[in-house]
Amino acid sequence: MAIFTPAYTPGVRNVRRRARGRFFGLRLSLAIVITLVMVFPLYWMIMTAVSPRVDLYQSGLHLWPSHWTWDNFTLPIKQFPVWQWFRNSAVITIAVTVITVIANLLAGYAFAKLRFRGRNALFLLLLSTMMIPVQAIMVPQFRLSIDLGLFGNLWAVILPESATVFGIFLARQFFLAVPDELIEAARSDGAGQLRIFVSIVLPLCKPLIAVLTLLTMLSEWNAFAWPLVVLFGNDQLFTLPIGMVTDLQGQYTSNYGALMAMNLLMIAPMVILFVAFQRFFVQGLARSGLK
Repeated sequence: MAIFTPAYTPGVRNVRRRARGRFFGLRLSLAIVITLVMVFPLYWMIMTAVSPRVDLYQSGLHLWPSHWTWDNFTLPIKQFPVWQWFRNSAVITIAVTVITVIANLLAGYAFAKLRFRGRNALFLLLLSTMMIPVQAIMVPQFRLSIDLGLFGNLWAVILPESATVFGIFLARQFFLAVPDELIEAARSDGAGQLRIFVSIVLPLCKPLIAVLTLLTMLSEWNAFAWPLVVLFGNDQLFTLPIGMVTDLQGQYTSNYGALMAMNLLMIAPMVILFVAFQRFFVQGLARSGLK
């Protein structure tokens, strides 16, 4: 019995090619519009940072400054301890990132590959804490930091932020994809759990480490509420977000040019870091099973 196969004439192929071309043009136009919408706030921030103060109070929409000025960068640095704020943010971010990544990796590996009683129940209990608002535990954390003598110290910011439930969940999902045969082969050769983790598992999780590092650094670099609570009253301990709000932003008037300039200074390290490690970031999210 002959099987009927429809014949594709050149006219049909041309119609489909033109349809694909129209859809490609539509997708390209949509991508350009979305890109412009996303980039415009950054462009506005840069233009405000290099505009003289008189331009900011003129009526109408001005997309280009009358003349470029760097006073919005130099004057705040001279008037306020901006570099000290920058160092405090860097110290807190680096310390929290190192501790958090190590803790999340170890906890995620334990929940994924170790067998112990109550493992699933403990993991579900840990996940349930993600539903508790941060504001609900801020008062107990504040009292605990006072009792431990950490109030007014950078450790009061570092220790409560070390290890995150989402990071443990992300690490567990990643380690579940690691073949058990590798671990069993290493165990049969006499390797202990720490040796297996360091020599076998850890070299496989570079994308995971990149994801945890980027997420933790972005979160801590931009943290505001908790550092404001435990560091308030000492300008020398302020981080960049706190310093910009408390000192650069006035009660009645604000120098928006200086604020935008300091915002550029604050976001520049994170943008550079993300651009440099975005390939590992995407790989880590893909291999952890998050879509």
